[in-house]
Amino acid sequence: MDHLSYKTVFANKATAEKNWVLVDAKDQFLGRLASQVASIIRGKTKTNFTPNADCGDHVIVINAEKVRMSGKKWTNRVLFSHSGYPGGQKVKTPSEIRAKAPERLIEHAVKGMLPKNKLGSELYRSLHVYAGEQHPHEAQQPKAIKF
Repeated sequence: MDHLSYKTVFANKATAEKNWVLVDAKDQFLGRLASQVASIIRGKTKTNFTPNADCGDHVIVINAEKVRMSGKKWTNRVLFSHSGYPGGQKVKTPSEIRAKAPERLIEHAVKGMLPKNKLGSELYRSLHVYAGEQHPHEAQQPKAIKF
């Protein structure tokens, strides 16, 4: 075979094929779910993965309020946020966040597993998390994935 005839294919914004994927978070552990979702969003499950391009899929996560954590993490784990002003640090537990907005737990976990640069910000827009069964993306005909 002619070794010069093989060409490495790099994906870019124009050639990347972005599909829609549906993930059910019911009875899934938060960290394991987030790492698999981040891998799909990044595009690492595709054959034409390119580290410097957005070649991943859009991910819809439903049933965010039914996600699990092992042990006493619901009460003992602490998540910090800061307003940017002096004395603006806020401390919340996952159970407090789940009571107010259960989508934020999955969004926070997945965002922490994406790159911390402009590409990571662009990839984060491919994540769509909903607390219940319903989502407004039926027109995209998402393909259900079970982990």
